[in-house]
Amino acid sequence: MFNKILIANRGEIACRVFETAQKMGIATVAVFSDADRHAKFVEMADEAIYLGNSESSESYLRTDKVLQAAKQTGAQAIHPGYGFLSENAAFAQQCSDQNLVFIGPPVAAIVAMGSKSQAKALMEAAKVPLVPGYHGDEQSRDFLQSQADKMGYPVLLKASAGGGGKGMRVVESSSEFSAAFESAKRESLSSFGDDKLLIEKYIRLPRHVEIQVFFDNHGNGVYLFERDCSIQRRHQKVIEEAPAPNISAPVRKAMGEAALNCAKAISYSGAGTVEFLLDKDENFYFMEMNTRLQVEHPVTEMITGIDLVEWQIRVANNEVLPTKQEELKRHGHAFEVRIYAEDPYNNFLPATGKIRHLSTPSLSQHIRIDSGVRENDIISVYYDPMIAKLIVWDENRKLAIARMKSALAAYQLSGLANNISFVAKIFDHDDFICEKLSTGFIEQHQEMLLKSPEASERAHLMAAIKYVASNFTLAPSKDMSHELINPWHSKIAWRLNQSNSESFSLIHRNEEFNFEIHHAPNAELGRNAETLHFEISFNGKLHKVGVGIAKTRHHRTNRNFALETNVDGHLFHYNAFRHEDSIDLFFENHCWEYRVKKPLKADTDLHSEKSLCAPMHGKVIALNAKKGEFVEKGQVLVVMEAMKMEHSIRAATAGLVVDCRCKVGDLVEEGFELIELSDA
Repeated sequence: MFNKILIANRGEIACRVFETAQKMGIATVAVFSDADRHAKFVEMADEAIYLGNSESSESYLRTDKVLQAAKQTGAQAIHPGYGFLSENAAFAQQCSDQNLVFIGPPVAAIVAMGSKSQAKALMEAAKVPLVPGYHGDEQSRDFLQSQADKMGYPVLLKASAGGGGKGMRVVESSSEFSAAFESAKRESLSSFGDDKLLIEKYIRLPRHVEIQVFFDNHGNGVYLFERDCSIQRRHQKVIEEAPAPNISAPVRKAMGEAALNCAKAISYSGAGTVEFLLDKDENFYFMEMNTRLQVEHPVTEMITGIDLVEWQIRVANNEVLPTKQEELKRHGHAFEVRIYAEDPYNNFLPATGKIRHLSTPSLSQHIRIDSGVRENDIISVYYDPMIAKLIVWDENRKLAIARMKSALAAYQLSGLANNISFVAKIFDHDDFICEKLSTGFIEQHQEMLLKSPEASERAHLMAAIKYVASNFTLAPSKDMSHELINPWHSKIAWRLNQSNSESFSLIHRNEEFNFEIHHAPNAELGRNAETLHFEISFNGKLHKVGVGIAKTRHHRTNRNFALETNVDGHLFHYNAFRHEDSIDLFFENHCWEYRVKKPLKADTDLHSEKSLCAPMHGKVIALNAKKGEFVEKGQVLVVMEAMKMEHSIRAATAGLVVDCRCKVGDLVEEGFELIELSDA
C-alpha cells in the first residue's frame, strides 16, 4: 500500500480524500493557492505545498507544480478529486512518466471519454442508445446551425470537452443560434481550454439517471446501482438520490449492464459514472461517461456501506475488487443536497464573501456533511460556489425526505446568499414527494420555488428583540450560566430609578422598520435564564417582552445560544446573531438579514436605472458598449464571469452611454458601476 499520497484538488473533495487516506494509515499532502492558504483542507493534511496565485490557471491547473510537489514530498500517488485535473489525460500520462500512480482510470479511457463526440461514436458502435445529434469535427457556425435547422428545435449546444453544465446552451429557435453559439464556445474555452461543440436534439423533461461503475486492473467490474440527479439548475445538479425512484426492475438492470458494457469497451479501471437520459416511457439514452469520482458519490456510499475512495486507492494499488456483483446489496434511501453560495431568487447569481455564522445539524448514521469550509472562511470568486454537501439516509424514501427536511431546518448559514431555503421548498413539493422528477422540475415549478420568501411582521419583531437584547450586555461564565452585567456597561437608554425609552430602525431588503422600546426601571431575573423585560411598539401595537438565554436548545454551541423569547405570553425559541451593525435571524425556516440604521447617514442606491452595476464579484469578459453609443432597453452591454459561469448584464432602460468604467479582463466587486447611461 502507498505510504503517502498527494491530493491535487481543494475544498470539500480534498477533505473527503484526506479522511479516508488517514483512516487507511496513509500520509497526505495538500497543494494550495493564495486564496486557500488558511483553508480547512490545508490544515487537515500532514504536509502542504504552495502552488501559486488564486487563479486556478496559476495554481491547481499547473501540472508542473503539482508534479514537483509530489516529488518534493515523496508522494507515491496523486488523487485528482473531481474537476481540475481529474479528467486530464495529459496529466495522467505525466504521472505515469514520472513513476507516480494516478488514482484514476487509464489514460486511454480518459481520452476515449474525454471528448463527448468521440464517446458517442464509440457508444454508437457498441449499439448503446444515443440521443440524435451531430458530434463531428466541422465546427463552423453556419454548418452547425444548418445541422440544428435539420434536426429541428429545440436543440442543445454542448461543450465537447465539458461537463457540469458549462458551455451548454438550450437553443429554442434558429434566430437564437448565433448568440448561443458564441457564448457556449467562449464559456467552453474558458472552462476546459477547448471550444469544440456538439449538438443534440433537446429531449424535454427527461430524467437524469446515472450508474456508478467500478473496475479493477484485472478485468473485474461491478455497477453499484443507480442515482437520480434530475433536480438541476443551469444543467448543474442540486439534489441527488439513490436508488432512483419509480423505475422498473428490468430497466434498472438493463441500464446497469449497459453501463458495464460502456466501461468494458474502453478497458476501464477505477471509479466511473455512466450518465443516461430516461424519458417518460423508460427509454434510456447514453449521455456521457465521467471518468472520475462524482460529486454525488456519497449517496451511493450511504446505501451500499462502501467507501468508494478506499476502493479507488486499493484499485490504484493493483488490488482486486473485494466484492462481486451478486454480493452487492443496497439498503434504504439516501439524498444529497448541494449547498451553494448563490441567490436562487436572483437568477442563481453566485455569491462571494465571508461566512459570518455556520451551525450544522449533528452528525450520525443518518446525517453526513462533506464540507471544506468553516465559520469566518471566505467564499472567493475564483472557484465553484459549492459550500457543502448535506447527505441523509433512512430506511425508505419517505423517511429520508423527512430526515432531510429536519436537517435543512437545522443547517444555519449567514453572511452571503445561499440556497438552503430554496432546496427545502423542493423537499416540500408534492410532485417531488410523489416521484414526478425531471431535469425541468425547477423550471416547471419556478413560480413557487423561485418566489423570494417574505419576512413576516413577527420576524421583524424578533430581529428587533435581538437588537435590544444584544445591547443589554450578557456575558457567559465558566459553567455556561449567564449573569447580567453592570448597567453602566449596557448600550440601552438606561436611567436611574425612572422609566426610559428609545427608538431605532432596522433595514431589511431596503425597507425601513421603526421600533420604540420602553425599559422597566429594573430588569427582572428568571430562574432558568437571565431575563430582560421591556415593552416594544411596532406598527402601532405595544408588545410585552421577556427575553433570555435558552439553556437546553439542541443547536446551542459553546458560543451561540438560542433566544428564549416571550411575546405577549407566546414563547419562541430561535437563533439570532449580532455582527456589528447587522443581525442574522434564523426564524420560520429562513435566514433573514437586517441592518441597523445608522443615524446621520443617508442610504444611497447604487443601482440607479442610469447605471449598470456589477451584481456580484467577477471578471469582465465582454464589453458590448462604447462611450457615446445609443443602446436599447434589454441590450446586453457587459458579460461577466463568476465561479466559471457567464452572466449577461442588460440595459434597464434605453439611453446614451456616458461612460464605460470597466474593460475586458477587469476583476470588479459587487456594486461596482460598470457603465453610466443618460436618459433616452
